[in-house]
Amino acid sequence: MSSPLIAGIAVATAALAGKYSIQAWQAFKARPPTARMRKFYEGGFQPKMTRREASLILGVRESTQPDKVREAHRKVMVANHPDAGGSHYLASKINEAKDILLGKSKSGGDSAF
Repeated sequence: MSSPLIAGIAVATAALAGKYSIQAWQAFKARPPTARMRKFYEGGFQPKMTRREASLILGVRESTQPDKVREAHRKVMVANHPDAGGSHYLASKINEAKDILLGKSKSGGDSAF
C-alpha cells in the first residue's frame, strides 16, 4: 500500500524541482551581460604618471618588451584617437604612458593638459 504513496511523492518532488530549475534558468538567461575581464584601465589619473599607472593604461606589465609596448599603444590609440571621435586628453595620456614605459619621459614630466 505504501509504494503508490511513495511513487506519488517522488513524482510531485520531481515536478517541483523541474519547475524551479526552469525558473532559475530563465532568470539566469535574462540577466544583463557583464564584462568578465577589463580590457582597459578604469580610473582617474594621478598628478604625475607612474610606471604602474602607465602599464595599467596600456594594458601591459611594467616589464613588457618595447615592441609589445608599442603594439599595445597602437591598439589603445586606435580606439581613442581624436580623429576617430576620441578625446585629445586621453590621447595625450596614452602617449605619456608609452613614453614612460619606453623611458622617453619629457623634461616637464606632465601631459599637455
